[in-house]
Amino acid sequence: MKRMLASIIVLLSILSFPVWADDTHLKQAYESLQSDIQVQGQGEVIKILADDTYGAKHQRFILRLVNHQTILVSHNIDLAPRISNLKAGDWVEFYGEYEWNSKGGVVHWTHKDPRHSHAHGWLKHRNKKYN
Repeated sequence: MKRMLASIIVLLSILSFPVWADDTHLKQAYESLQSDIQVQGQGEVIKILADDTYGAKHQRFILRLVNHQTILVSHNIDLAPRISNLKAGDWVEFYGEYEWNSKGGVVHWTHKDPRHSHAHGWLKHRNKKYN
């Protein structure tokens, strides 16, 4: 009996999905072409892009939300640590500023603001916070 219960617990942990944040605000922001709004959510990494090295360096990747909206995350790695070992299929939580674009939008300001004039953002990957 104990062996069967342990097997069921292992199976459930393998099959469980992360709890998704509410995508409603992100969908509304996209549909109404809004920008400069603080958002929080999470998604599945579907593509890792090359770093943006023009000016401040940014780690870039695309997330797919549960509502199928895609969002580019542009994480300033001059001000915050890079997410190491990030790969397609990983889950990433985010808190940052949303900017509209026709492809689903961009989330940036996912780091602490050294000037303290903007909300501090963050990313979370495998229970580690990057800010």
